[in-house]
Amino acid sequence: MLIKRGKCPLIKLLCGLKHMSNLTGLNDSKLISLYGELITELKNRNIIRTKNVVGDLGERFAIDYYSSSEQLESLSDAPTSAKSIDAVGEKGNRYAIKSITGNLTGVFYGLPHRDSDEVPEKLFDYLLIVVFSDNYMAQVIYELTWQQFLVHKKWHSRMDAWNVSVNKKVKEQANTVYETTT
Repeated sequence: MLIKRGKCPLIKLLCGLKHMSNLTGLNDSKLISLYGELITELKNRNIIRTKNVVGDLGERFAIDYYSSSEQLESLSDAPTSAKSIDAVGEKGNRYAIKSITGNLTGVFYGLPHRDSDEVPEKLFDYLLIVVFSDNYMAQVIYELTWQQFLVHKKWHSRMDAWNVSVNKKVKEQANTVYETTT
């Protein structure tokens, strides 16, 4: 399933950046200034909300993609006060969204320690993992159910929390809801 370029505001913005003038001709000060202007514009358009640019871009891409697809549940931003979730679906499903440029997600807090026998409280219904290329173009969105997340979560000892390694097994078992053809 592929997103139509004209329907997603984030894709429109990112595709438009490809057509900018040659950035190599800019001096360092102008290039830094341009970055600041881009961040300000992304915030003004509510594409990003925090200083976690990659995380915010992934959230916006996933929410826009789901909402523009007739086959998927329409999503909206979760309230900023919501813990463990980033989006809420029209059917009431709760979504955690993680964005990566490698193969390891950020950590998930709020689950029992790895040495605990405690049954984890369900924090979300679905986990969406948005994988970006090195130039921040969305390549794929993987969707895992809560149960799949529990199977694939790994302990991150330095962070004292859980994360997911996007390995072959995860890719095979996840529902791939978006994948670019380029």
